[in-house]
Parts: sequence; C-alpha cells; structure tokens
Amino acid sequence: MTAITSSTHWNEALALSCRRLFLRNYEVHINIGVHDFEKLGPQRVRVNVDMYVLLSQSTPKADRIHEVVDYDFIRRTIAARVNAGHIELQETLCDDVANTLLEHPKVQAVRVSTEKPDVYPDCDAVGVEVFRIKARTDLA
Repeated sequence: MTAITSSTHWNEALALSCRRLFLRNYEVHINIGVHDFEKLGPQRVRVNVDMYVLLSQSTPKADRIHEVVDYDFIRRTIAARVNAGHIELQETLCDDVANTLLEHPKVQAVRVSTEKPDVYPDCDAVGVEVFRIKARTDLA
C-alpha cells in the first residue's frame, strides 16, 4: 500500500466523498522519550485521530455495526502500538498508528496527532501530527 503525506488535513475530495470518524484526547500512559529521565516510567500522552471513510462504505442500511468502521478499531490500534514497547519519538508513534489505521480497506485517509502535556510547565503540550491519504486516483 502506498500512502502520500499531505501538508494539510483538509482535502475537498475527502470532504465531499467521505465521512470523518474521530477520537478526541484519548489519554494513554506510554514509555516514550529519548532522555534518560523519560525512560524511568510511562508518560501521559494524548492521541487524536481523524479517519476518512467513503460514504458508500460507511452509510448503514440496517443500522448495524458491521456496516461501518467501529471506533474500537482506533482504540485497539493505539493500544497495540503503546503495548509494543518503548518508543523514542512522538513522530514514530504517529507514523505507526497512522500506517496501521490506513491498512484498513475502508479507510481512505487519516490524521493522527500526539501530545505530551507534562513536558513543560509553561505550555499546554508539545506534540506532532501527521496526515496520510491512500494513493487513489478518485480522491486526488
């Protein structure tokens, strides 16, 4: 599967042809960081995800969960990566989660951001974001 990275999280084709599913401020405690003090124990990290699924593949006809992409898929994907072991960089965490979410056949694009709220006392958080679109000619 080929993915391209975009500099924006808005895309007209996605907005017109997809439903956006999201997970906001999902808080996990994860072993992450490059500094020795960060390797002493888990840190609090917030994860935000937007997933774009074609309307034709996410509009239920019988009001059943199997007709859509379940939100649990997002949480399970994040939990699996968090439980896989220490991560040095937030960029790695974002990329790994985004790539795994994008492997789902119904997911056309994803935006994943992570933030560490406890790094500096004089700001809300430090973080990173990535946006990926499946290489598709009908969404370009």
